[in-house]
Amino acid sequence: MRRPHPVLLTALATLLMGGLTAPTAASANTVASVDPQVETPALFDDEAGGNANGDDPAIWVDPDDDEDSVIVTTAKEGGLNVYDLDGQQLQHFDAPAAPGPDDENGRFNNVDTTYGFAGKDLAVVSDRGRDQLRFYAIRDGHLTDVTDPAVPFLFNTTQAQVNDQETGYGLTTWKDATGTYALVSRRHKTSIGLFKLVATAGGKVGYQKVRALDLPASFTLPNGTTWAPCMEPDELAQVEGMVVDQQRDVLYAAQEDVGIWRVRADLTGTPVLVDKVKEYGVPGTYDPATEECTPGADPGYGGTHLSADAEGLTIYYRENGKGYLLASSQGDNTFAVYRREPGNAYVGQFRVADGNGLDGVEHSDGSAVINVPLGDFDHGMFIAHDGANTPEVPDRENTNFKFVDWDDIADDLDLAVDTDGWNPRD
Repeated sequence: MRRPHPVLLTALATLLMGGLTAPTAASANTVASVDPQVETPALFDDEAGGNANGDDPAIWVDPDDDEDSVIVTTAKEGGLNVYDLDGQQLQHFDAPAAPGPDDENGRFNNVDTTYGFAGKDLAVVSDRGRDQLRFYAIRDGHLTDVTDPAVPFLFNTTQAQVNDQETGYGLTTWKDATGTYALVSRRHKTSIGLFKLVATAGGKVGYQKVRALDLPASFTLPNGTTWAPCMEPDELAQVEGMVVDQQRDVLYAAQEDVGIWRVRADLTGTPVLVDKVKEYGVPGTYDPATEECTPGADPGYGGTHLSADAEGLTIYYRENGKGYLLASSQGDNTFAVYRREPGNAYVGQFRVADGNGLDGVEHSDGSAVINVPLGDFDHGMFIAHDGANTPEVPDRENTNFKFVDWDDIADDLDLAVDTDGWNPRD
């Protein structure tokens, strides 16, 4: 999440309009509400709280006992936390210290899990502060740091460049017959890099860059004008939320102020814009005094389902190539649901509201969903970052993560429950 942020604006290149599908009959304006079942402890982004600011969750499925599965989450400067299915913290890892007195500390932004790399299950983390990836082997629900100490920078070549913080940001993992990969976006740029994981001496893990892709930074509108999201000087419309359809080798990437893109996971081919944020095409003028954008008149070229920022993406898998792509619509505190099948037709919208004695979800960054039964979540589960956890504590930014039963979402939106259709270990 990038707040405070100039007005959130976004758009679609007319050349790539072919990926946008018309709303279905299910896309009425009604927004379903579901209740959280579990929440993790509060994280506070101040010195007393270890500068912990929740961002992104990932789910690890235990191969022997689903009740022993764990949730891995990032807390930026607060490092990495591991929780059980009751939301109780099991482990904590500090982000790396700055290499020098004037350098940036480690800052864990996004996390994903992958299975069976060199005999290990891994949690893979983007360290935005250090412009590196970090790796944690998972066994019996216990994480161990296996990062090769010689891992290179992701996008920069010198520490001085890293200190400018145009560094690794969003992250997702992908595995195919050629190996295991991390796809990593770059902060304040439109770039996405593909990095192949490499087993190194002593059971450590490193990576090699394969290629990069730059998404568009400006767009031709239907009226023939050129539009770009209003940003701070020297910034471009960045990507954070990403997920790969592991069975189709397709990457979905949420360009925060533009919309959701679909492209081959190996970053070849032409990206297609699946959906646009509502603010797409709205002009804006940046005011350096207030560090905000003043919006102009809306020309009406935006989408209808996503309010900028477009954030966390995750996939619920079903058998026979079916399922759902879920996207965090951060600007209106909802989640949009699209079909996983080609065309990505829009299905509906839901929010995680107050319920069961817990507060709902607001300003959500990362999210994760799984179809397999995990403990009491016997129909699968959905996890969302809550960027405004309550009860509020004066002068302390308070975040955490909420766990939701997939069956509740499915019931309200008439979605399928398919606990046998896919397993992340297959």
